[in-house]
Amino acid sequence: MPAGICGSRSPRHSALAHPNLFCGRGAGRPRHSCRSLAPPLGSLRALIGQWAWFLGGRGGAWLDCRPIGHLWETSEPSVKGREKLDNREPTMWRPSLLLLLLLQLLLRRGAQGKPSPDAGPHSQARVHQAAPLSEAPHDDAHGNFQYDHEAFLGQEVAKEFDQLTPEESQARLGRIVDRMDRAGDGDGWVSLTELRSWIAHTQQRHIQDSVSSAWDTYDTDRDGRVGWEELRNATYGHYAAGEEFHDVEDAETYKKMLARDERRFRVADQDGDSMATREELTAFLHPEEFPHMRDIVIAETLEDLDKDKDGYVQVEEYIADLYSAEPGEEEPAWVQTERQQFRDFRDLNKDGRLDGSEVGYWVLPPSQDQPLVEANHLLQESDKDKDGRLSKAEILGNWNMFVGSQATNYGEDLTRHHDEL
Repeated sequence: MPAGICGSRSPRHSALAHPNLFCGRGAGRPRHSCRSLAPPLGSLRALIGQWAWFLGGRGGAWLDCRPIGHLWETSEPSVKGREKLDNREPTMWRPSLLLLLLLQLLLRRGAQGKPSPDAGPHSQARVHQAAPLSEAPHDDAHGNFQYDHEAFLGQEVAKEFDQLTPEESQARLGRIVDRMDRAGDGDGWVSLTELRSWIAHTQQRHIQDSVSSAWDTYDTDRDGRVGWEELRNATYGHYAAGEEFHDVEDAETYKKMLARDERRFRVADQDGDSMATREELTAFLHPEEFPHMRDIVIAETLEDLDKDKDGYVQVEEYIADLYSAEPGEEEPAWVQTERQQFRDFRDLNKDGRLDGSEVGYWVLPPSQDQPLVEANHLLQESDKDKDGRLSKAEILGNWNMFVGSQATNYGEDLTRHHDEL
């Protein structure tokens, strides 16, 4: 039987679709893996897996770890090991003793650190909040356009522009204007819709980067699309029909995981051809970013929390996703706060439980269309003839609001290049 990408027939399980599972690799155990930049649908154990990646990838002395597509692979920090990793030949985890002790302690004791009363662990693990376009103050009145620069370009690219001369900055802005128009109706003007789409695009570069990283892993036949069969085999390994997971200890669990991933793929595959475009794969990997994926995010959250399968999340199920008491242990104050949060803010109809709509309001709360607000602001400030659209000359005439340069005197070192600009 052909081997999967991981070099064995053991499935790689998805913490994105199955956040409550946490497994290392031992005898008869499949390798744990996570899609990068997974939406906040996980629980404590999934977060521990993310902490391990963070400590390994950034801590150096803890563990050498780097992402491959949506899969997190680890290897020992040697040239030979890195070559193997680049060739998609992952090796086993080799965590330090300190990391193992930390994970063991966290798993045994549970999430007992006191969270913020305003947010709580759930907002970190499951709730998707739209990030601000910029952390800088919106202070145009005093000539500080840093917020607008970061909103229009994205934070990292805004840093690049801060290193350019005014002439170079304006030249690159001109190319962006051309690109915005080409991406729209190509009529020679930048409309409000085109400007909003550009700002939304720049704010989602981290998502686009993660999908690009995963693309080569999934598009195994290099035809520019990812079929369900390709994604399944890359994630779970190759199995003959009727033999799925016969060599895995928790076969039934993995069958459920596979069915869950396939269901999400079918929803993301809007044209129903079983082949995902980049946009459709992005919806599969980051469903919280797409309105048509909202129902699948809600369904997966309900499946994770609704242990008695009555179609609702009871308060005890809600708490169980956060905290597991040990015999004789007094319930921490933060857990009591979470119970109050459930009653006051989650249970909107006050019937003592959460239905699907309440779960949706909780994990995908309504938010302001920030790209549209900023697009309106830039248009109003630059539309000299007040015709409701921007010419290239109008944008370049107000260039210092859209982009920075050395003249703005707040730049940092050049950190990243973007061919698209």
